[in-house]
Amino acid sequence: MNESGEHRKLQLQELKEIQNDAYENSKIYKEKTKAFHDKMILRKQFEVGQKAFLFHLRLKLFLGKLGSKWIGPFIVTIIFPHGVVDIQSLIRSKTFKVNGHRLKLYYEGFQACNVEEVDLEEPEYVG
Repeated sequence: MNESGEHRKLQLQELKEIQNDAYENSKIYKEKTKAFHDKMILRKQFEVGQKAFLFHLRLKLFLGKLGSKWIGPFIVTIIFPHGVVDIQSLIRSKTFKVNGHRLKLYYEGFQACNVEEVDLEEPEYVG
């Protein structure tokens, strides 16, 4: 009886070691996954006075592929720590706070200049 009890205790200790190893492996995997995810996040830097578009989280009332998900432009008025940005509407002059991840820069006055034109010739077939 004592021998079987000792054997059972040994099995329970081995099971506990396996559980600890699985926990450690899970912890290592989660740390690596988080590091990879954080490395892929692009930090957006906004300055006061810049124009930005706001990602519109609308209710799915109007389904469609061609509807724009970005509204704006808005003017950045205040930048708070931890990614919070205070923006002002150009139309209504209303200000509100949003998460900086919901914004993207608005490029105005983008012009394509110095465009070079290349004439294409008919290809010659060698037969």
